[in-house]
Amino acid sequence: MSKWPNEKHFGSWLGLAPHQDLSGGKVLKSRTLKTDNRAGQAFRQAAASVTRSQSAFGAFYRRKRAQIGKMQALVATAHKIARTVYVMLKKRVQYEDIGAEGYDQKQRERELIYLQRKAAKLGYILIEPRPDPTLLLTPT
Repeated sequence: MSKWPNEKHFGSWLGLAPHQDLSGGKVLKSRTLKTDNRAGQAFRQAAASVTRSQSAFGAFYRRKRAQIGKMQALVATAHKIARTVYVMLKKRVQYEDIGAEGYDQKQRERELIYLQRKAAKLGYILIEPRPDPTLLLTPT
């Protein structure tokens, strides 16, 4: 793994990293570069196989698919898998899957922190809503 300085270079070599054409600081075009790299194709196939799985990668794919579409989500998931494999091989650690529920929980926590920071920047404070007691005491 010493051929690549970090996981970004590895993803670029695989043809999975986004490439932007800039002019005057403005993004003219953003896409992945075409390559005939077989390892990149293998990571794309791996991403296609996790689309319906209950793993963290499957949850990532489904979240990205809702945001940017199927094909871009597939490449983004392949890039995430490639970065994970690079770190596993470089640091010699095992992969521990947190599952789709764990990934969704972490995503909710990140989103809550983002919203709290944004509210603080605007001069507001977020508080948790109290449950309505009338909703809890409905007759059966």
